[in-house]
Amino acid sequence: MDNLLAYIDGRRISHIGSTAVKDILAKPIIDILVEVPPEEDMDRIQMLLTGVGYICMSRQGNRISFCKGYTEAGFAEKVYHLHLRCRGDHPELYFRDYLRDHPETAKAYEQLKISLWKRYEHDRDGYTDAKGKFVLHWTVEGEK
Repeated sequence: MDNLLAYIDGRRISHIGSTAVKDILAKPIIDILVEVPPEEDMDRIQMLLTGVGYICMSRQGNRISFCKGYTEAGFAEKVYHLHLRCRGDHPELYFRDYLRDHPETAKAYEQLKISLWKRYEHDRDGYTDAKGKFVLHWTVEGEK
């Protein structure tokens, strides 16, 4: 664990996801974004995180997502998603801040997530894909 903390020390760490937005319902999952310098050894960080119980959910280039707290029966009491990104690659922060500044959009996002809940309760990838169009509208299109 000390090796992992040494890697994280000095990096930008942000609380993202629905639990980071006031006044909307959210699943009890904490999403954390860790930004690292582009020259960072992502393979080493992945090895350190999997060594302390995180599961690599996906990896696309220098974007790695991890989770901790899932079981075969569903969620454990505490669930964490850790999103590892290179510094400056953080549309999740833009989306979080937009929802914080626009409560009506945050409520629309909340309603979308509620409508998807039962259908994708045990399909994380399907759930993420189903809400993706909404998120992209307020990140990619919203940044223009």
